Amino acid sequence: MALHLEGLLAIVIFYVLILFVGIWAAWKNKNSGVEGGSDQSESIMVGGRDIGLFVGGFTMTATWVGGGYINGTAEYVYLPSHGLAWAQAPFGYALSLVVGGLFFAKPMRSRGYVTMLDPFQQLYGKRMGGLLFIPALMGEIFWSAAILSALGATLSVIVDININISVMISALIAIFYTLVGGLYSVAYTDVVQLFCIFVGLWISVPFALANPAVSDIGVTAVKRVFQTPWLGTIQPSDGWMWADNFCLLMLGGIPWQVYFQRVLSASSATYAQVLSFLAAFGCLVMAIPSVLIGAIGASTDWNQTSYGPVPPMEKDESDMILPIVLQHLCPPFVSFFGLGAVSAAVMSSADSSILSASSMFARNIYQLAFRQSASDREIVWVMRVTIFVFGALATAMALLTGTVYGLWYLSSDLVYVIIFPQLISVLFIKGTNTYGSVAGYVFGLLLRIGGGEPYLRLPPFIYYPGWTQEEKVHHLTKEVEHIVMQRFPFKTVAMLASLLGNAVFSYAAKYLFESGTLSPKYDFLDAVVSKHSKEIMDKTTLVGSDNIILSEMAPVKPRIGSSLAGTFMNAEALSDEGETSPDLNNEPQ
Repeated sequence: MALHLEGLLAIVIFYVLILFVGIWAAWKNKNSGVEGGSDQSESIMVGGRDIGLFVGGFTMTATWVGGGYINGTAEYVYLPSHGLAWAQAPFGYALSLVVGGLFFAKPMRSRGYVTMLDPFQQLYGKRMGGLLFIPALMGEIFWSAAILSALGATLSVIVDININISVMISALIAIFYTLVGGLYSVAYTDVVQLFCIFVGLWISVPFALANPAVSDIGVTAVKRVFQTPWLGTIQPSDGWMWADNFCLLMLGGIPWQVYFQRVLSASSATYAQVLSFLAAFGCLVMAIPSVLIGAIGASTDWNQTSYGPVPPMEKDESDMILPIVLQHLCPPFVSFFGLGAVSAAVMSSADSSILSASSMFARNIYQLAFRQSASDREIVWVMRVTIFVFGALATAMALLTGTVYGLWYLSSDLVYVIIFPQLISVLFIKGTNTYGSVAGYVFGLLLRIGGGEPYLRLPPFIYYPGWTQEEKVHHLTKEVEHIVMQRFPFKTVAMLASLLGNAVFSYAAKYLFESGTLSPKYDFLDAVVSKHSKEIMDKTTLVGSDNIILSEMAPVKPRIGSSLAGTFMNAEALSDEGETSPDLNNEPQ
């Protein structure tokens, strides 16, 4: 393939634009938050808690709408074995934002947390917070890797340059402006990137539809022309598996630091909810051109195109169907603009995930678990180092991925079965403690890992009802791979078992210790009898209400150093309703 100078020029222009916006955002907001008394590290993590509706709506939408979203949706619509019926991400993630806005955004924002792990460390302790950081970190790294993998696939179509180099350069740009400006740079570049995706794809769709090699997508939706209809079907035997995957996207899309980072950076708790609803609408709108491009790919006679007679599916290039359609079915000037815009835009989620992972590590692991006396400058430097480290890990994984959509699903699994039930427990179930949290963690992990993972070639050791063994033939190598398909909704069962295990073991431990059946000396996790130790940290009682206001928050008497308690309770951040939290003034109600 010849070097496309126009495509390379388009990439350079968009990359320079994004880099400029990222640096400008960092300079424009360099003192935001800090002037109000917040630490610089907190300003990097959640901005100055003054993200408005316009920028906030764009950045929360761009959190999900990146390379994995647009490439993965087009890929599944195109695949004959799946189709639109199995492209669950647009509706799944849109509903996750709605559910998150209805039930989770306001309680989290009202309490002035800085990261998603803060409530876990308040209730379950520092060590449990460290355990929960592991699946959260893996989710962020897998997510970033999926984004960078999509970026590499796109660039390999645009111009004949080494895919490894293109991925690494793109990752370095995202890492650089994230390191310079933190959340502000990420948020403002998200506005540009989302605009690029929207314009780039919608300009290309009419030209691709008008290509003579493309049949009427209305006909190919329901009739077989070049392959099975792209609407797809859900066989009765696959119903539970479809529902399992949909629940994974809908509920597993909530407990992510990238989501709560935007929630916690909103200027008020109500704004945090509104941002979630705006982003849900944005996700659906941004999926439309990807669905159309996947349908176009399924409706094309590739023998009439410059791509060649062999369809992308038979070359194991289904995950690149979006850039392939833009490259071979659109005029050069349209495809170069669209591909250049998409290439720059798919970084919109990678930067968010890298920042989220480094925020959780610097605050919840380094500062709160090991170095509570660390200075703000020290925390900032820890964040800068980990941004590079986690960015490098994501880049390395991006160069080793298979299907984009497969890695995307995998990134949500551990978050869904482990962190989601823990989040429900810590916010809405009174009386849960560290013993229940550990039990729920173990149950969820064993039941999920026991089901195996084909994308990691991890064989199952638990064969759930209805499992089958299928053969997967790799078209290029002709290699035959035997895969165990778990048609039972074992991921959702693992999540429910984790939730139930948390509640049962928490109340059992509480009863055994408080009734005197077990001696207080056996409370080795300091979770029941000795729950006011430094391990558990000072905490605020959470109220089981959807519409939490500050006057409902129970008073808490500080039992450890005020500096540590202050890390979880920010007076300025908690002033959404114009009231003062009673525990800040130590006044009984």
